[in-house]
Amino acid sequence: MNYNLTRIAPTPSGFLHLGNAYSFLMSKALAEKLGAKILLRIDDLDRERYRSEYVEDIFETLDFLEIPVDLGPKNLKEFESEWSQIHRMPQYEIALEKIRGSGLVFSCDCSRKKIQELNPQGYYLGYCLDRRMKLDKPETAWRINTLESDFLKYVEYPKQTVTSLIPDETAFYLVRKKDRVPAYHLSSVVDDEYFGVDLIIRGKDLLPSTFAQLDLARIIGSEKFPKATFLHHPLLKGPKKEKLSKSDGATSIQYLRKEGKKLEDVLEILGQMVSSPNPIRTFEEFKTSIL
Repeated sequence: MNYNLTRIAPTPSGFLHLGNAYSFLMSKALAEKLGAKILLRIDDLDRERYRSEYVEDIFETLDFLEIPVDLGPKNLKEFESEWSQIHRMPQYEIALEKIRGSGLVFSCDCSRKKIQELNPQGYYLGYCLDRRMKLDKPETAWRINTLESDFLKYVEYPKQTVTSLIPDETAFYLVRKKDRVPAYHLSSVVDDEYFGVDLIIRGKDLLPSTFAQLDLARIIGSEKFPKATFLHHPLLKGPKKEKLSKSDGATSIQYLRKEGKKLEDVLEILGQMVSSPNPIRTFEEFKTSIL
């Protein structure tokens, strides 16, 4: 089966690391195998953490990894003038109005600290569901009541049908933040629907998000998103088996480039991190090892 479009969707909140490189290269490999084009979608609605140098780093990393982009911005100026998510606010507002009319949304004024106090794992348990605060109350976020959500299903590449209820991690998921900016799940679903993405490649840590987004797609009436095929790849871990972080400079692509590392060096490091039985020095070797 051929696909039309996959996407690389980094957030400009730090310099990209080896985990990002692995995911990007996975996207390139699968796009080549399946005949899909690649969209560059930069998720920049979190303006507090947005930095132009982080956007520049995205373009520099894609160039370094030799990943071509078929759709999307080619540089910072083009991104900010044409491709920023800010330009798609009308689409997000339409989705939020559909959510308002669904009867499934409620206001929440809980802070992250309060959520952590209520549940040590950091899961939101619907504390504000029965408080019935007005949706337009200042300093409140919008959440979806997932108590009545039905089983959701999607296709995991290549052909495995996966079915589940919404996991605890994303129960009562956010759709609008306290500053009235669309939350990640909403902007991601609307964008993928808008561009016609039908192949979504992401880390296994985002599997709970996939189910939240499938639920949201049903609520706002998305037609294409629920039909997309997903691939949830394993996460790269650091030396102590910790999740890689943008704050860890030693694994950043920028740091490795400044150290004089070439693409073949980064591919070799990635091969070692995923315990490849054979050395990886070329993209073709990387592609063969993961597909």
